Amino acid sequence: MKKEYSIEQLKGIATQARRDVVRMVHGCQSGHPGGSLGCADFLTALYFKIMNHNPEFNMDGIGEDLFFLSNGHISPIFYSVLARSGYFDIEELKTFRKLNSRLQGHPTTHEGLPGVRMSSGSLGQGLSVAIGAALTKRLKKDNSLVFSLHGDGELQEGQIWEAALFAPAKKIDNLVMTIDVNGQQIDGSTEQVLSLGDLEAKWKAFGWDVINMNGNDMEEVVPTLQSVRERAFKGKPICILMKTNMGHGVSFMTGSHKWHGIAPNDEQLHVALNELQTNLNDY
Repeated sequence: MKKEYSIEQLKGIATQARRDVVRMVHGCQSGHPGGSLGCADFLTALYFKIMNHNPEFNMDGIGEDLFFLSNGHISPIFYSVLARSGYFDIEELKTFRKLNSRLQGHPTTHEGLPGVRMSSGSLGQGLSVAIGAALTKRLKKDNSLVFSLHGDGELQEGQIWEAALFAPAKKIDNLVMTIDVNGQQIDGSTEQVLSLGDLEAKWKAFGWDVINMNGNDMEEVVPTLQSVRERAFKGKPICILMKTNMGHGVSFMTGSHKWHGIAPNDEQLHVALNELQTNLNDY
């Protein structure tokens, strides 16, 4: 039987996942903490409250909701949530980005890590994969949902917009894509690198059902994600524009593109862990 979690319990799990992230990235002095911290609430809610999924992992995913991580560089938070929701032992988080680890910097499938359905990190491809999975479910008359997560900087990839045209044209209405709108990417703000303009207007013009959400407020994240089941299967794919802060939860990382892809030192780790207080246990 699926365990029911309260909003407060989900907040605690998200905080623990953030602790996992900073410890994992510190442990190998490599990785991407900023976006991982910003997406902790979303992925915690998705795996612990929203999706119908089975940690006894089957790649086919028949009868389950599926998730595809397109912005694969935020693998630390993905691995943390997978481990803490039962896909593999939490102790394995210690091996992140280390030699012969299944927890590579960007998720891969050839290592057979439970929960990973696509190799990702080459940005722009995840929406196409999610569309394929959604079409497969439709052909099999499987009324489950397909979720995907993308970075806003990733929207600068052309393949995204080809997929964005395709999904509404084919009425792929069992698809829920979420865009992490934190306004930051590796070289600076998205506005400076390549302005994305009015994303809500663009996705609506392409024919998507667009929802806005504060991705760092669990009390908003949960009901928003719950609402997609009522909005699905009505002729349009769903796009959630999720406003977050890069590095959310750690004061010196919050809102800065500089923490897109660098690791904290020993002193910074100590500060981060002191700010991320929870009653749950670290690995």
